[in-house]
Parts: sequence; C-alpha cells; structure tokens
Amino acid sequence: MARVVVLDYGSGNLRSAERALRRVGADVEVTGDFTAAVECDALVVPGVGAYAACMEGLRAVRGDRIIGRRLAGGRPVLGICVGMQVLFDRGIEHGVETDGCAEWPGTVDRLRAEVVPHMGWNTVRAPEKSVLFAGLDPDARFYFVHSYAARTWELNPEPPMIPPLVTWADHGGPFVAAAENGPLAATQFHPEKSGDAGAQLLENWLSASV
Repeated sequence: MARVVVLDYGSGNLRSAERALRRVGADVEVTGDFTAAVECDALVVPGVGAYAACMEGLRAVRGDRIIGRRLAGGRPVLGICVGMQVLFDRGIEHGVETDGCAEWPGTVDRLRAEVVPHMGWNTVRAPEKSVLFAGLDPDARFYFVHSYAARTWELNPEPPMIPPLVTWADHGGPFVAAAENGPLAATQFHPEKSGDAGAQLLENWLSASV
C-alpha cells in the first residue's frame, strides 16, 4: 500500500484529500513533518486561498525545500489548486507579485473572464499520452474553484529531453488545467471533489508513482 503524505501547511482541503486518497487504496498521513513528507512514497500539496498566504505557510514548514528535495530524487509530488499554482515562478494577485517555488517557469495571474471565480464543473483537453487522464472519457468533468491560473505554458525543453504533458481548459480563454512533468504533476481542479473521475485520476497517479 502506497504511503502518501498530504502536506499540512495551514492551507487546503486536507481531509477531503485524505478521504479521496484512502478511497483509492492509499495509506494516508496528513502532516507538516519535514522528514515524513520527504520520505513518503508520494506527496500531495493541496492549497486554497491567496497565493501569497499559501507561499508563506508553505515556507513555514519548509515545503518549498520538501518539494525540491523530492523532485531531485525523482520522488512523486502532486499539487492541487493553489498547490499547483505555487509550483510556478510567481503569482500576481491585486498587483502584488509573490515568488513561488519556481519548479516551472511562468506566472499565475487573474483569469480574463466575465465571471470570476471560475467555479463548477468543466471539461479539459488532455494530451494523448497523459497518465493522469488515462482511461477517462474526454467528456469527463472536473470541479474547479479559482480566480487565478497559469494562462500560458513556458517550459518547452529541446530534445532529447521529454516535454511535459499539459492539459488545458477554458474559462474566458485557455488556462493550464493540469501538467505532468516527470515526478511532478499538478491539477488546477480538485480531484478530491470531482467524483468518480477525480478518483480515477488519483488512482492513475498513484499507480504510476509507486
């Protein structure tokens, strides 16, 4: 059974994520302990609320170092919602720029849509070789709650490096809904709130990770 840590840094739907992961067979611990988070089989980094507040909480438990150390060792990390956003270089909210974890280049900023936040169910456009979305119907819907997102994707390495797999969705224009980049994966939507489709995605992630 996979040992999964849901990182507790004061932000995120911790218990919802815990329940969803248990549903797909994981042995889950919710903790901010540095050693447990570094050494577990798979790490989930949730996040809700403001980018700056999430980064402050993440740094308080050395979460940025946890993520970096795990990725340096090829150990899987899954970011969810703002837990995905903080993986980029920076976030801009209300004119305030905050440095992120800088695992991916790019900026998270406000969606350009008539209705913000983007709240509710939406389809996504996943690439053919996606592991996260394997076996899922192209019309499957996932649950989003956010006002900010990465609206461009900037990491495009030259061969022979393997390019990341990027999934897109639309709300007032395209934005990054998920990304798969070696041991690092993330979703802008909440798989733990996305019913059977979200459960399948989490199961896919765990199966590929451990």
